[in-house]
Amino acid sequence: MNAHVDVLDLVTRLKAAEEPFALATVVRTVSVTAAKAGAKAVIRPDGRIEAGWIGGGCAHGATLKAAREALADGQSRLISIQPEDLLAELGVKPGDDRDGIKFAKNMCPSQGTMDIFVEPMLPRPALVILGASPVALALAEQAKPLGFHVMLAAPFGDLLTAPEVDRLVDGFAFDVPQTVHRFIVISTQGKGDEAALRAALAFEADYRGFVGSRRKMVSLREKLLIEGIDETVVDSVKAPAGLDLGAITPEEIALSILSEITVARRHGQRAQTP
Repeated sequence: MNAHVDVLDLVTRLKAAEEPFALATVVRTVSVTAAKAGAKAVIRPDGRIEAGWIGGGCAHGATLKAAREALADGQSRLISIQPEDLLAELGVKPGDDRDGIKFAKNMCPSQGTMDIFVEPMLPRPALVILGASPVALALAEQAKPLGFHVMLAAPFGDLLTAPEVDRLVDGFAFDVPQTVHRFIVISTQGKGDEAALRAALAFEADYRGFVGSRRKMVSLREKLLIEGIDETVVDSVKAPAGLDLGAITPEEIALSILSEITVARRHGQRAQTP
């Protein structure tokens, strides 16, 4: 822990680098406590307090546990650390959750009360688009306002113009974005389908979609299985990608795919919520 590092400066740097962390802020104290309202700390996923101060060991255990949980499910938490007699007066036990407040016991002699707000700061989810088709370009354009880190991989010779994305890769050989959640769409539409699919299956993803007919995916599936790619991984690809909205134009197809990705993204968050 480095209490001399400016917390807000560090928050700015970590956000710019898209590194995950939790920001803990003391919002209320009663009686004698080591930290006062407004104190902040930056907590990394491994439980290390990288900067700031939120008091002594009385607050650390509950705060670090809340930070780990918040980084796992993306939900903020409000913790109230109180002495045992005050918890009893409220009719709650350590670990109870009431009206969005998580209660914890203060084991320190000070017997003070601290309320701490823990907010997860997660990198943007990554949308990896493979291909230079009209649907691929429409996806890239529509995904940016939705908060995705957009990466497009395609042979540069297939691109008539350079799309406005966070990362542009020539071809299908690339390092995957280091984010918690990744969504991938193969929209090569006849130009490098197999190579793009192999690349898409090489890393973990929350969603994989193929822009093409089910019949075409069946044909490609057989080739991938012959190459020795795991059947479960191959069958994780949704084909055709997107919700059935009756889409016709590239923009409408892109919208249907982003709708499906949004369902997968938000369903995963809700499933992790306690």
